[in-house]
Amino acid sequence: MVTYLNEASLESLIVEQLVGLGGTPAWHEGDPKTFDVAFGLDRGELTAFLEATQPETAELLDIGSGGPAAQKFLARLEGEITKRGIVDVLRRGVDHLQHHVDLYYPAPSHGNARAAEQHAANRLQITRQVHYSVHSPGNSIDLVAFLNGLPIITFELKNLITGQSVEDAIAQYKAHRDPSELLFRPGRAIVHLAVDDRSVRFCTELKGSASWFLPFDLGHDDGAGNPPNPRGVATDYLWRRVLAPQSLTDIIEHYAHVVSVENKKTRKRSRLPVFPRYHQLDVVRALLADVRAHGAGGRYLVQHSAGSGKSNSIAWLTHQLIGVEHNGTAAFDTIVVVTDRVILDRQIHDTIKGFTQIASTVVHADSSADLRTAIEAGKKIIVTTAQKFPYIVAGLGTRHRERTYGIVVDEAHSSQGGSVSAALAASLSAHGVAAAREDEDAEDLLVRLMAAKKLLPNASYFAFTATPKNKTLETFGVPYVVDGVTKRRPFHSYTMKQAIQEGFILDVLANYVAVDAYYKLVKVVEDDPEFDARRANKKLRAFVEGQREAIRQKAEVMADHFHEQVWAKKKIGGKARAMIVTSSIDRAIAYYEELSAYLKENHRPYQAIVAFSDIERDGAKITEVQYNGFPSAEIPDRIQDDPYRILVVADKFQTGYDEPLLHTMYVDKVLSGVRAVQTLSRLNRAHPQKNDVCVLDFAGDAAAIRTAFEPYYRTTLLAEETDPNRLHDLAALIMDSAIVVSDIIDDFVALYLAEARRDQLDPLLDACAAEYIEREIDDQIRFKSAAKSFVRAYGFLSAILPYSNVAWEKLAIFLGFLIPKLPTPPEVDFAAGIIESIDLDSFRVEKTQAMSIALADEDAEVQPVPGAGAVGHRDPALERLSEIVKSFNALFGNIDWQDAERIRHRITEEVPAKVAEDPTYQTAAANNDKANAKIAMVDALGRVMLSLVRDETQLFKEYSDNADFKKWLEDAVFRATYKKSA
Repeated sequence: MVTYLNEASLESLIVEQLVGLGGTPAWHEGDPKTFDVAFGLDRGELTAFLEATQPETAELLDIGSGGPAAQKFLARLEGEITKRGIVDVLRRGVDHLQHHVDLYYPAPSHGNARAAEQHAANRLQITRQVHYSVHSPGNSIDLVAFLNGLPIITFELKNLITGQSVEDAIAQYKAHRDPSELLFRPGRAIVHLAVDDRSVRFCTELKGSASWFLPFDLGHDDGAGNPPNPRGVATDYLWRRVLAPQSLTDIIEHYAHVVSVENKKTRKRSRLPVFPRYHQLDVVRALLADVRAHGAGGRYLVQHSAGSGKSNSIAWLTHQLIGVEHNGTAAFDTIVVVTDRVILDRQIHDTIKGFTQIASTVVHADSSADLRTAIEAGKKIIVTTAQKFPYIVAGLGTRHRERTYGIVVDEAHSSQGGSVSAALAASLSAHGVAAAREDEDAEDLLVRLMAAKKLLPNASYFAFTATPKNKTLETFGVPYVVDGVTKRRPFHSYTMKQAIQEGFILDVLANYVAVDAYYKLVKVVEDDPEFDARRANKKLRAFVEGQREAIRQKAEVMADHFHEQVWAKKKIGGKARAMIVTSSIDRAIAYYEELSAYLKENHRPYQAIVAFSDIERDGAKITEVQYNGFPSAEIPDRIQDDPYRILVVADKFQTGYDEPLLHTMYVDKVLSGVRAVQTLSRLNRAHPQKNDVCVLDFAGDAAAIRTAFEPYYRTTLLAEETDPNRLHDLAALIMDSAIVVSDIIDDFVALYLAEARRDQLDPLLDACAAEYIEREIDDQIRFKSAAKSFVRAYGFLSAILPYSNVAWEKLAIFLGFLIPKLPTPPEVDFAAGIIESIDLDSFRVEKTQAMSIALADEDAEVQPVPGAGAVGHRDPALERLSEIVKSFNALFGNIDWQDAERIRHRITEEVPAKVAEDPTYQTAAANNDKANAKIAMVDALGRVMLSLVRDETQLFKEYSDNADFKKWLEDAVFRATYKKSA
């Protein structure tokens, strides 16, 4: 017999395999003839459900006969679905006349036989070729899934073998499935699915050509798509797993919902249906399953890309954690959601509250007092910011400390800083009461305080971040061993690579333009004084970039680019916005003023907004309101509406700000590391009409941006755990200095724990500070650096080490108070006066060719927390003013040196920085003499140059073939990186 691999064959396969799944309630195939086109439901199925579960009501309503009573009820049901949506109608039923009609029975709790019987009476039906149209009776849709006669899912199927794909299914929905038809109206179905044998797309609301379909794929090789399926069709996970009875009813009860959004201008509310993406469904279910298996006490790191919907994932997880059971009892008494972003603080609270049936279950802690009250009252779900915990530790009682907690951490790379993390643990720990008990001495109290700092054994931590740092991975990551080395990885990941390929976010590096600045300085003094060349160059660049002439030119470039490339081309359907990122408040204000003047002069039909934190200048308070004319809180809403198109910022709106209308970013601030990823990622939020984004960088370069993004393109791994012996090394360095001694540390800690007054504590600190001041500058730098490193490292390691060390705890307490009393070592500014000795002769900016920055397609490893490094005083390299000006102009002034400019940056900044980070060289510099350290440096330089061979072939060739150039580079890099004093 011939097997026909056409669209109908996929349809048959889905129905056959769904029906064959079994389960409670089981799927069965429906009859398309029983579909009531007028009311958009399967009348036969609805009648069968009501007769089986509510026979008296079914008899009174008489649905099967189609009489007046039935017509009235069906009209009432249609109206309720239109008003409330199918999900709410299924969850809460319908009131009609004197009747309450249940339309779905939820999954039962353990041991509830009556609820189990009711749940089993639900009817799941899959029906082929449903004719849905009153006006065009011949129109049919491939599949419709019904629950108790109510349509919940529609399907359009395509077959790659016959030359049609999921894109054709989407086109069919957009062009031929009229949203005015009852089946396709908003809220009538939970989701609409476009499916072929390779991919799945979903849409929660059909809007004709504006319908927005998003991927619902498993992901493959950390990217988009689905892996090959050796047991069947690549997309059969959809009907075999996701639509299995237990899974589907779980989605209806715990995931699918409608968000009510208010238009701030009209005050009208609109309804936005929400359906989980596959990675959201997968991570929440995986976390809940692990808690069911192991109970409280786990640590989970979730690395989900920016724009992946972490807020909804957190909300779905939180409202289900409160009910999850382990060995028959609730795993957690209270769930605490912790964020460091005030914007998300309220957003997450509102989302969680939308899922929860009882409003009092969720508490939003607006203040520290609210947080204290909520914890002590044992509220089920508490949403708050991380910064409130340090203020409540001392005042908390004891009743809550034996409870179990689920702690959900948003943006875990920043929310779990040492002091905040310790405060959170101490607030909830059984050891966390600060005051000494009657039966314990100072040593007992110290041991208890150390225990209170550790991650809670009676809590599970669920940490979400797109950019996990080494500390985050080590604290929350899953350990695994490779060649005897313990590494750590996330519990679950949804990578930047997959999010970009699936279209959930846009690739912010796909259209990157470096804007070069060229300027010439002139000497305006007759003599030729000497200045520190390194500091002088920094000051000169800051001087030039801060000149109004320079800001004006750059503002004009930005304004013209926005007008010609964004406004005129109607990006994002003519709604595109831009952001200008500046390095300081003064720079932001200057940009705003110059940009506003230029827009007005050229009669541009849009305006700018400036965002910064309030400052004082000459005794007067400077605020955003003075420039914008409206309160700061209105900025996010105002930028969405005309005439405002460009947002100028200084350290605001660069994290936690999700605005899909942002299309272009103009960066006049050096960005690196996580901050670069967070800032540029403001552009990546998807929008149905958003096809590209653009970055114009006036301060950085492509190499630095690539370095910042690469660790987070795929899954981020920890190369190895931090060696606790680094604390021994730092402590030995500190104690060997003899600036602090054990007796003073012991006396101070004893007094501190006994809550002694300042006049007893300060003399001990001041004695050590006086000894510090008497030392040589190099000794001061070495001691203070080691002290800071110890406090930071101990603050992190004390929470995760399985043991405690009283000596470390004492030293950390003492240093925490001593460091602020240690003055910064005096250092002569050998660049002072250089600004007064020069003037700006000319300035110009020039855009380079747009490029797409390609990231390495591989998992990235980050190194653990570093130990003590070699530090010391840097002797200034003095040069004559004329030579500094000449060198500066040579680097920045010749407009013909486009390639040379990039090479100079590599040689003077990037290569030395990478060499300085080489661990082998760091060890050699710290422990060997200068000659041996240089040998290690030469090896490190060779590795760095080899890594550049693909991007800088000419530079690598000169390094390999030109002995003079190689020696010059080795000497220059060694001078720039070797800081150990002779």
